[in-house]
Amino acid sequence: MAKPYFSQVPNLDYVDRTPGEKTISAYKTVKNLFKRAKLREDIFSDLTYFTKYQVVGDERPDNVAEKFYDDPTLDWVILLANNITNIQTEWPMSENSFNNFLIDKYGSQVGISSTHHYECTGVKDTLGVVIAPEGLTIDKDFTVTYYDKLASAGIVTATNLAETITNYDYESKLQNEKRNIFVLKPEYISVIFNDLEDIMEYKKGSTQYRSGTLKVADNIRLYPN
Repeated sequence: MAKPYFSQVPNLDYVDRTPGEKTISAYKTVKNLFKRAKLREDIFSDLTYFTKYQVVGDERPDNVAEKFYDDPTLDWVILLANNITNIQTEWPMSENSFNNFLIDKYGSQVGISSTHHYECTGVKDTLGVVIAPEGLTIDKDFTVTYYDKLASAGIVTATNLAETITNYDYESKLQNEKRNIFVLKPEYISVIFNDLEDIMEYKKGSTQYRSGTLKVADNIRLYPN
C-alpha cells in the first residue's frame, strides 16, 4: 500500500498563536498545506496516459482508487487527474446529499419541479443543415425562420421548439457531467510517486530551510512595529 498523501506533505514550524502563549519564539509543527502536488504538464495534457471513467452511484474517490489501483489511499491521484481541489463541490454528490441539496436550494418538491429554463429541441433543414442547435437555451415562445431551397414554400418558420428544463433536470445534468472523469493508468503511478517526492522535498538553500521535510515560518512577533 502506498503512503497516504498527507503523510508525504512536509512540515512547517509555524508561530504558535495559541491564546495566552507569551513566548515569542514558540512554534508549532504543522503540515505545510501550501505544498500541493500536481501532475506534470506533459502528462496532464496527454490523454494517452488516462482512461475515461464514469463515476457510478455513490462512489467516492477512494472507491475509484480501489477499483483501478487496488489501493483506496490513492484517492488523491484520482483527484489530481481531474484537477479537483474541492471535493464538496467538484465531485458528484451521493443520492442522499443531492436530495438534501435540492430541498435546501429550492425549498420544496414544487420548487424542484419548477421550470429552470427552456431548451431548443433542434431545427434542421431538409439537407440536414443545423439551423438551431439542440440544447440551445431559448425563450418559451422562440421561433426561427429560415430559407430552405428544397421546401415547397422556400421560407420555413419552425415553432414549438421549447423543451421545459426543470430545476431537477438542470441540477441532475450538472451532477452527471461531474461523473465523467479521467483516471491515470496504473502503469504511470510510479511516475507520480517520483514527482511527488521531488515536489514535496524542501531544497537546501530555500527560505528558512531546516531539512528536507521541515522549514520554519518567519516570526513577525520578533520584530518591533
